[in-house]
This record gives sequence, C-alpha cells and structure tokens, in this order.
Amino acid sequence: MNEIKILWVDDEIDMLKPHILFLEKKNYKVTTANNGQDALDIFDEENFDIVFLDENMPGLSGLETLALIKEKKSSTPVIMITKSEEEYIMEDAIGSKIADYLIKPVNPNQILLSLKKNLDHSRLVSEKTTLDYQKEFRKIAIDMGMVNSFEDWVDMYKRLIFWELELENIEDQSMIEILESQKQEANSQFGKFIEKNYEDWYLPKADKPVLSHNLFRELVVPEIQKKKPILFVVIDNLRYDQWKAFESVVANHYKLEKEAAYYAILPTATQYARNAIFSGLTPLEMEKKYPQYWKNDVDEGGKNLFEGEFLTEHLKRLGINIKQEYYKITNYKDGKKLVDNFKGLKDNDLTTIVYNFVDMLSHAKTEMDVVKELASNDKAYRSLTLSWFRNSPLLEMIQQAQQMGFKLILTTDHGTINVKNPSKVIGDKNTSLNLRYKTGRSLTFEDRDVYHVKDPKAIQLPTINMSSSYIFAKNDYFLAYVNNYNHYVSYYRNSYQHGGISLEEMIIPFLVFNPK
Repeated sequence: MNEIKILWVDDEIDMLKPHILFLEKKNYKVTTANNGQDALDIFDEENFDIVFLDENMPGLSGLETLALIKEKKSSTPVIMITKSEEEYIMEDAIGSKIADYLIKPVNPNQILLSLKKNLDHSRLVSEKTTLDYQKEFRKIAIDMGMVNSFEDWVDMYKRLIFWELELENIEDQSMIEILESQKQEANSQFGKFIEKNYEDWYLPKADKPVLSHNLFRELVVPEIQKKKPILFVVIDNLRYDQWKAFESVVANHYKLEKEAAYYAILPTATQYARNAIFSGLTPLEMEKKYPQYWKNDVDEGGKNLFEGEFLTEHLKRLGINIKQEYYKITNYKDGKKLVDNFKGLKDNDLTTIVYNFVDMLSHAKTEMDVVKELASNDKAYRSLTLSWFRNSPLLEMIQQAQQMGFKLILTTDHGTINVKNPSKVIGDKNTSLNLRYKTGRSLTFEDRDVYHVKDPKAIQLPTINMSSSYIFAKNDYFLAYVNNYNHYVSYYRNSYQHGGISLEEMIIPFLVFNPK
C-alpha cells in the first residue's frame, strides 16, 4: 500500500499523541497543526489523502477552515471531529460535504475505521464483492441447470442483474467477464426454454406467466378498482437493469408497494408488444377485431398509432367506466408541455403516458457515433438512462403526480439486448426488416440461432400470406442478410436491438408505488 498522508488539525493536538502513534504503527504518515491558519499553510505545501479537523478551535473555526480547504481542493476528504452534538453544527458540516463526523472522545479504532471507510472503501468493497460472487457463481451455475419454469427464470434473471450491478464498479474486470459468460449461458438456456414452452402458453388453461395482452387486465385493473387516481407510465424499451439504475430517484418521491415481472410476447417489438398491452388482445386478435388499427410488418404507415383507441376499447370491453386520458411523449418539447399542464389531470381516474426516449436512445446508438461512445456497453447504457431520467420531463411529471396524491404504475413493453453475433438469413423482398425477428415466405436461416415458428397462429401472430412463418433470434444474435454481409455486420454489431428471445427483451418489470 502506498503511504497514506494525514493532516490532523486540533488545538489540543498534544493530547492526541497516542492516537497519532497508533496510526504511525499502521504505516500512516500524520502531519499535525494546532490551528486553522497553520493547517491551511501546510495544506498549500503538501498533498494529503485525508484531513482530520477539530470543529471548536480558536481563530478560524473548524467550519471556516473546512470551507477554505474545500475551496483549495474539494476532492480531499475531511473528517470533522467535535465535542459538540449541536444539530446545526452537524448540518453545516454535512452540507459542506464532509466525509465523516466523529464525536469526542474518539478512540484509535474509530479513527482507523473512518480511514478505511473513506480511503479503502472501494478496495474493501471490491474484494468482498469479488469473494461473494465467486461463491455465488458456483451456486448460480448449479441452479441454472435446474431452472424449468417461467417463475424460476424471473428469479435467475434478477440474480444475474443483482450481481452485474454489484460488480460494475469493482476493479477486477475478470469478474465482469465471468458474469458476462454466465449471462450468455443463461440466455442460451432461456432460448431453449422459450422454444420448448412458448406455444403451450397460448393453450386454454395453460400454466403461463402474465403476458403483454393480459397485463392490463391482470395487473393494472386491480389497482384501478382501488378507486385512487393512477399515473400509468409505459417507458418504451426499458430493461430491468435500466429500471434498477434509476430506482433510487423514484424512491425519493414514491414508496414501492409491489414489484412483479411479466413476459413480453414475441416478437418483442413495439407494434406487437405495446399494442397488446393497450388492446388486451394478441396480435392475431387485433388484426381480426380492429383491422382499421392493425398493420402488418410490410404495410405502409405507422404501426402503433392507435394505442389510445385500443385502450378506450379495452376499458369498454372490461366494463370499466372511468375518466381517463392517454398521452404519447416522443420529444422533450411534448414532455415539457405536459408538465406545464399536468395539474389539469387531477380529476382523471387513470392517466396513461407512453414515454419513448429509451427506444430513441437504442436506435441512436446504431446510427450516431457519439451515442455509440456514450453507450458502449450495458454499464454505460444504464448510466445514460439514469442521466436522462434525472433531467427528464418524466421525472417532473412523477414529482407532480406524487404531490397530487396519484398512485404510480411504471412498466415497459419490452427490453433490448446488445447484439454481438451475426446469423445469416435469406428472404424475399417482402421479408420484414427487423434484426431480431423476420417474417415472410421461403426464409433460409441458421437453425441453431433462431426459434422457427412454422404456424404463426399457434402463437397468435398474423401472417402476411398463407406460407409465411416467423423466426426469432436467440441469445445475442442478429439476423444479417447475405447480400452486403460484411457491411451489414459491421454496422449493426454492438447495437441495441429488440424483437427476439432473451432475458433482457422478454422479462419485464411491473412496479406499483404509493406517494410518499
């Protein structure tokens, strides 16, 4: 360990000699000062790793000295030591961004603990986290071989995300690489599970998870029946790990009442999954019942322009007569406009907001070099999502909803996955364009990379013509046309895509909150 340099400032510094000797035996180098001005002079001449600062000194007080130290070098941690337990002193010190606050008399072990907490924290956490994951790695590997239900896969995915978030800031990158390989193995097994079980979920009385088209009836309607105004927010393209990235921001305003997970239907694409949420119907049922609203992949025009209409019709079929409004936010200007008019929603029983930013972010990563840099991996993608949310009109809406006493429901339509591996596919000119699924006639593809559905009606999907089938990419594959293959692969590799089969795309958070 490099020598740690401490500046200890106290007008009774001689009485602290035993503490200083204790630290020096632990290989810390301690420089002392008995007043604020001397401390500042010394601080100008040397670089210190940390400062211990007495609050009650003649001349410059501890708080005054603290302010001047922070002006000179704000990154140096300062530990305030005081005899006083006055609340205002603690508040001033904390407001000045002290690293710790100790009440006299302090013993040497308190000092040592504070040093380790502030200087060795990252290393100690990193070592402990690494050790804990090494133990858990073996357990996850064993448990993965025994996962055989949709509930088990939800639990497994949440465990993997927990460790991904725990490991993302440690120094040992080899642990991240091990976790990535474990996630890949999990997605490989999950793809086999979906291939084996997905069709059965559409059979009468099947043991199945909540799916996109059942979500509103099974999870939202019970909240509506509680007769409390609801803000229902669907953030397009939001993964479970991205939700965990900004969970603490929402927690400043709302208390989590319920966390559930549901499965996005295939294809995990907006026109299928999100329309299914609002209509309460499968894509095949939408095509038959509302042909004026439904468009197939190869049809011209927007594919999800009638979500509000689908929701209104859905509520009528359910016999729910409430005051409700639907909004779709696709840009900052529209978001701010709704923020400015939010108080006008106070009499609604249900206010539904679809927020499209995360979807735009994933597409921008494919097309814009600067976003490729900012969202180069899942950790950076989470960080970018957090930054957006903290500064978004959506957060302002949530804050206003909390003040107005609204219950908050937060979910998404599907997730997204960072695609790494190309899989060759050949189709005719009427084949759909999505990189994670294709529908059309005479598809030629790599069998091992995809789930092939020969009879789309078996999974409640419409067909463009009688001989159309669907293929869904598994794991982190993306479907690349043989023509101009190298350019295609180079352009789309390491981009965020959706439509296929992965834990990230299919297992979706559903959250219910009460205002604080």
